[in-house]
Amino acid sequence: MNVVVTGGSRGIGCAIVERLLQDGHKVCFSYRSATAEAEAIVAAAEGRVAAVQADVTSEEDCRRLITEAENFFEGKVEGLVNNAGVNRDGLLLRMSEDDFNAVLRTDLSGPFLMAKAAIPSMMKLRSGRIVNMASVIGLYGNPGQANYSAAKAGLIGLTKTMAKEFASRNILVNAIAPGMVETDMTDSMSEKAREAALNQIVLKRMAQPSEIASVVSFLLSADSSYITGQVLEVSGGMIL
Repeated sequence: MNVVVTGGSRGIGCAIVERLLQDGHKVCFSYRSATAEAEAIVAAAEGRVAAVQADVTSEEDCRRLITEAENFFEGKVEGLVNNAGVNRDGLLLRMSEDDFNAVLRTDLSGPFLMAKAAIPSMMKLRSGRIVNMASVIGLYGNPGQANYSAAKAGLIGLTKTMAKEFASRNILVNAIAPGMVETDMTDSMSEKAREAALNQIVLKRMAQPSEIASVVSFLLSADSSYITGQVLEVSGGMIL
């Protein structure tokens, strides 16, 4: 399968790219500023992966990413993983409008723009897979993350609507809602915040990025051919 992954140079995105290559897919991923990391992934993958610098908040960049992906694939885009995201945490009364909108632009408008750019290619094939990276925060909310929670909740709604709109073309659209994952973001947490988070998880540990990537792999595989419009929570039993 030819798959586009946004935000594929670091963290969960990098793990997704590595897993998809392991599965035998051809991958084109976007990155915004991590040029060295992106180049290292491309160099290690022997021509089965391409990297495109692009900003998913720009409709022009999203279209260019899909065009460059089609050229690299020498064909159509068959899969899309909307992974790119940002966070700008803060209590609602202290949160600026700029910080609120910046998260919505990347985490919600970005997947919308990417889907608009990629779906015509899938429609011609009468087949496709889209995986949107939501979050447990979009399901349950979290103090200090009004912008992130709103964006991820919106992404879940977008996922369900897209699943209904494109089912007739055999385009399956699902979302993953990770809990706490060992990334640069969680590495910066204070010990107190980390302990509080672990106390909410029945498995008493954070996920590894590879554990999220394995669920992406499943949703892109033939084994998920009768699943669409769903949100798979991958949180280690964070909210039970």
